[in-house]
Amino acid sequence: MANRQVKPSWMEHRNAGRLVLVVLGTLWVCQIGCSLNTLAVNVVSDALAAGGTTFASDDDPELIRQATPFSLKLTESLLAQNPRHQGLLLAAVRGFAQYTYAFVQQEADEWLNHDLDRAISARSRAKRLYLRARDYGLRGLEVRHSGLAAELRVNPLEALRRARVPDVPLIYWTAASWAGAISLAKDDIDLMADLPIVESLIDRALALDEDYDDGAIHTFLISYEMASRRFPDAVDRAREHFRRAMALGGPHRAGPLVAAAESLALVQQDRSWFAQLLRRALAIDPDARPPCRLVNMIYQRRARWLLGQIDELFLGPPPPIDQEQGTSKP
Repeated sequence: MANRQVKPSWMEHRNAGRLVLVVLGTLWVCQIGCSLNTLAVNVVSDALAAGGTTFASDDDPELIRQATPFSLKLTESLLAQNPRHQGLLLAAVRGFAQYTYAFVQQEADEWLNHDLDRAISARSRAKRLYLRARDYGLRGLEVRHSGLAAELRVNPLEALRRARVPDVPLIYWTAASWAGAISLAKDDIDLMADLPIVESLIDRALALDEDYDDGAIHTFLISYEMASRRFPDAVDRAREHFRRAMALGGPHRAGPLVAAAESLALVQQDRSWFAQLLRRALAIDPDARPPCRLVNMIYQRRARWLLGQIDELFLGPPPPIDQEQGTSKP
């Protein structure tokens, strides 16, 4: 007997239709759930990336010291889910660099005369954190300009021709964190070989926007020109960067004063000017400009520590008190 093709009954049609609806419904719910999760991650990422001003205006450095690690780890967790979020990448490079300078490197310097092992350990940690910051900065630049991170290793000057003004924050913090790591690892030949990249980054940032963050690039270059001596007229260049930093930052920024004290006055063994610069930094009222409050308090802590080390930092007997007040220099 020939085989007969049996048509599905109306019941089978209905069951099949229900199955399709269930599958489609499940997929729709999953899609909505995934979309909501992505939306939530983006909202939190945007909020965290824009939240730096809250920390910057705080008047309790110890509170920020304790809160920052959680904030940084939260940033990293969000980046794991949203790896190309430009705001988060900037927050990561900036946050790790600032935390390392303010709370890790500073304490390492303070421990040098009291607990050498602890100081060495802290400096090693600071180097690692600076490099972590640098890597986030490079990732951010790579998101903005595909291939840039690799090109920096080959021809940094040519690679950075693509950079524009909106790239300056990432460029600056990448250079600052990279330079911080190099300053703590002068026996690391491979890391020292990266100096030309750092110089290309900071020079490009300066060319694009010298006003960035009230002259932060000039403040960086006060110290960098004196440390690197890449130009024969390093002292004159550092003095000019100090002058520009003070002009752009006005009387509300302690950073240029501390940088000039450590990099110009100290290197030239000008004790009077050193003391005068640090006292000017300490005379700044942190509350006069709330967005700079925290960074000024951090620099003032360093100023007090440097003044406490003045007899160890300068050769010969101290001058008379009135002479140590010094006179203004450019």
